[in-house]
Amino acid sequence: MSEISGMSPPLAGSSAAIAHFTARLTFETDVSDVAADLGSQGLVVVDSRSHESWHQGHIAGAVHLPTGEIATKAATLIPRDATVVTYCWGPGCNGATRAALEFAKLGYRVKEMLGGFEYWAREGFPVETDEGITRRPVDALTAPVSGIACAC
Repeated sequence: MSEISGMSPPLAGSSAAIAHFTARLTFETDVSDVAADLGSQGLVVVDSRSHESWHQGHIAGAVHLPTGEIATKAATLIPRDATVVTYCWGPGCNGATRAALEFAKLGYRVKEMLGGFEYWAREGFPVETDEGITRRPVDALTAPVSGIACAC
């Protein structure tokens, strides 16, 4: 690829870019990867939203642990050797980031799920409410409606 002159801010060199994107993949995951890994031994998905939001709908099998309660309740709810994935509402909310930070402070291996509950539901994955488990139609703006993976 040719250099783009006058680019502001300047582009990082390839070694810096490799380090940056490797770090992002170390700390972040997306809803499709979480859906594929759900049920894997040692994976715990944590919904960090309020009680009201949890009852509105959540990922089936997730543990409900609002961010403000992580420091005092995580050790009794989540095994220390678990891999924790946190989520909140969606890409406009940094609640999952704050929750992931709290788990990291406690020594857990943790990732943040990009897209949050919004993209989980929009991509047609199972949503659990007090009435049971349901799926919403796939939103063509977030995932292929054919059901075939985007192959990214």
